[in-house]
Amino acid sequence: MLSAGKPLVYLAGFDVFRADAIEHGRALKALCDQHGLEGLYPFDNEVPQGLRPEEAAAVICNANIAMIKRCDAVLANLNPFRGAEPDSGTAFEVGMAAALGKPVWAYFAANGALRDQIAHDAAGFDGQGFQVEDFGLPRNLMLACTWAGSSETAEEAIGALAAHLAD
Repeated sequence: MLSAGKPLVYLAGFDVFRADAIEHGRALKALCDQHGLEGLYPFDNEVPQGLRPEEAAAVICNANIAMIKRCDAVLANLNPFRGAEPDSGTAFEVGMAAALGKPVWAYFAANGALRDQIAHDAAGFDGQGFQVEDFGLPRNLMLACTWAGSSETAEEAIGALAAHLAD
């Protein structure tokens, strides 16, 4: 069931670590608005000054969880972050949304299946000795099998998610 008014969309991703994170969040929220959605960006939350780092982290975590609980859907940046896989915080947010039955729309640059993206030997094992999934999916199966759809850019994804929510 969608919210009264514009559907609320939690904007998940490592974008909060960008040097221009606030401006980027505003741009994502403006794109959502153009498509009849209301974007909820993690920096919309206020963190009181003077907290110890672990206290601030807990405030941020709890505020983001509350946003996910009240949203209608999640838009997730699943581009690789600090390695071959998506940001772990974003993966958590996608999992939480899936557990709550909320649709997730992912976006990331198309680079083929995981086996096309991660170096592996003839038996399918990477340089650390771990098997690289061979399901023909562009991301780990727990992400790829739970999203409602995926696009290559945030702009495409916002339009596609708006259409999906309108169905």
